[in-house]
Amino acid sequence: MAAADTNSFNILKHNLVPEHHLLNEEEANEVLTKLGITRDQLPKIKTSDAVIQVLESIHGPIAEGSVIKIIRKSETAQEFTVYRLVTRG
Repeated sequence: MAAADTNSFNILKHNLVPEHHLLNEEEANEVLTKLGITRDQLPKIKTSDAVIQVLESIHGPIAEGSVIKIIRKSETAQEFTVYRLVTRG
């Protein structure tokens, strides 16, 4: 039996996966300034994460230290935005 093609399913299209967006350097710096934190204070997301792999198929290689914006939909809060720092792994 052949191995499953990991590129045949876009995890970002699944209704349980929140929106993920790669921020450019200017956007990332604006967010960090607004939040009054440094990159290393952000929660982490590994380069091996399935979502990062899909984003790389869209944007090309994503460097460690990049910032990902995640928008979660909520019945009570409408939208809730969080940020993650891309790390090796």
